[in-house]
Amino acid sequence: MTNIILFGPPGAGKGTQANFLKEKYNLVHISTGDVFRYNIKNKTELGDLAKSFMSKGKLVPDEITIDMLSNEVDKNCGSNGFIFDGFPRTEAQAEALGHLMDDKDSQINAMVALEVDDEVLVQRLLERGKTSGRVDDADESIIRNRIKVYYNETAILKDYYEKRGMYYGVNGEGSIEEITERLSKVIDTL
Repeated sequence: MTNIILFGPPGAGKGTQANFLKEKYNLVHISTGDVFRYNIKNKTELGDLAKSFMSKGKLVPDEITIDMLSNEVDKNCGSNGFIFDGFPRTEAQAEALGHLMDDKDSQINAMVALEVDDEVLVQRLLERGKTSGRVDDADESIIRNRIKVYYNETAILKDYYEKRGMYYGVNGEGSIEEITERLSKVIDTL
């Protein structure tokens, strides 16, 4: 199994690249946001629990998120591996994901990060905002704050995975095809 964490700031192209990589390598793309939306929409026990925290403006506890991810892994246990997108975001979550994969007799092979200049991110998100309908993609100050939050709170995972020899930074600028090719070169070495 090949299990990667696709990492990068908002607008780096994680969703776009995950779609190409899942096809090329026959991997299952697990987007934490999609998993949350699915569980909430389908009123699963975990979805209702998550919604109870979200409706109060609180973060969903890691245990609930890990349980949702565990269910997704179980649903796709015969796959060639997984692309985790949007998780982990903290060291505690990284450790929990590692334990989850251990429990499934597997492991995370790498964190592959799309590295993109901040001004390029801002322009990409503003462009996406014209068609996405997402309010957080239409306001430059909100976009800049999202990028700042990423660097202050999430980018610390680079060090976590770097210390374990599992971090691979990839230039996330250029055409979609060029970026896919760069990502593929990394994945092919795992």
